[in-house]
Amino acid sequence: MKLRTMPIFFAFFVMGFVDAVGTLVGFAKEEYQLSGFMAGLLPFFGFIAFALFSVPGGVLMDKKGKKFLMLLSLAIVLVGEALPAMTTGYVMLVGAIFLIGVGMTLLQVAGNPIMRDVSDEGRFARNLTFAQFIKGLGSIAGPAVAIALVSRGLPWNSIFSVFGVVVAITLAGVAFLKVDEKKEDDKPAASIGSSFALLANPYVFSMILGLFLYVGAEVGVNSWIATFLNQKFQFDLGSLATGGIAFFFVALSIGRLIGSAVLNFMSARQFLLVTAALSVLGTLGIVLGSKEIAVASIFVTGLGFGNVFPLIFSTLIDRMPERSAELSGLLCMAIAGGAVMPLVMGAVNDTFSSVTAAMAVPFVSCLYILFLGLRAAREAKV
Repeated sequence: MKLRTMPIFFAFFVMGFVDAVGTLVGFAKEEYQLSGFMAGLLPFFGFIAFALFSVPGGVLMDKKGKKFLMLLSLAIVLVGEALPAMTTGYVMLVGAIFLIGVGMTLLQVAGNPIMRDVSDEGRFARNLTFAQFIKGLGSIAGPAVAIALVSRGLPWNSIFSVFGVVVAITLAGVAFLKVDEKKEDDKPAASIGSSFALLANPYVFSMILGLFLYVGAEVGVNSWIATFLNQKFQFDLGSLATGGIAFFFVALSIGRLIGSAVLNFMSARQFLLVTAALSVLGTLGIVLGSKEIAVASIFVTGLGFGNVFPLIFSTLIDRMPERSAELSGLLCMAIAGGAVMPLVMGAVNDTFSSVTAAMAVPFVSCLYILFLGLRAAREAKV
């Protein structure tokens, strides 16, 4: 990997490291004596930013460039980190998390396609997969740092100062990065209208839907693992059941690391079929398996899920590179699926009074991703 990819990889680390809202919700709930609804608004404002700002971010990127949008996104995140570090209060925290969510949205919109510009020919999918692994390491490091600070007697909101320093270092690294952005001179300027018009293309719509369902499935499995293991197999919620979440995230990270190696000798389209098949087998094992099979299937699901996002993203961008700005906005907007799937699973659980039925929802999503994998594999042979 070339040296010029390092600031981009570090930006992906920031995406995971700074996204510690889940860890902060518990601290904020206790600090401000919040109701469950008020505490739930914190992650909601992080997710809603993807729905609101992804497509406009893609349009802005088309006009100003990917590097510009990365710098702007990191600057917005830095402002968001500064607010709770300087003052306290629930309203200020909500505002900060929303700003961080906006910045993270724009960082995703710019960071994924810019990896194509800094990668060697044919290495986009591999580098994007490895970047997701780096992001996963950040997701593990963020909560760990927060817990370490609190255990040393520091206030919980001191984590924002640490986040701010990391973001500032990343901002400086990207500022000095030289990027030869690939542009199509004869392409019409992107707009919100031209972005959504792409959804009329059946291929584009199918891939956007696939990413929406994948992100929803990942967040849904993560959100329901502990409840599933507790209710179906009587695992203790305070230890073994909740440990299933960590087990899932470890598998995600391993899957991404393996994927970045496999993509050195296998095409992204072929590998999408492999990782989709693993996802189907894993989620099916969770739903139908015995206690031992279900636990093993959680790991298999993580291995499969680990590579779906970068493979769908890179496959679509490589197919229509001249529309990368608009496509990146649409793809990142699909991340809002993470806010929808847990709600659907909750409704299914309430309707059938079955946590197993709820876990079948991600399985159905994975069947659709398998369809995308089969189609991609056929395209690779053409």
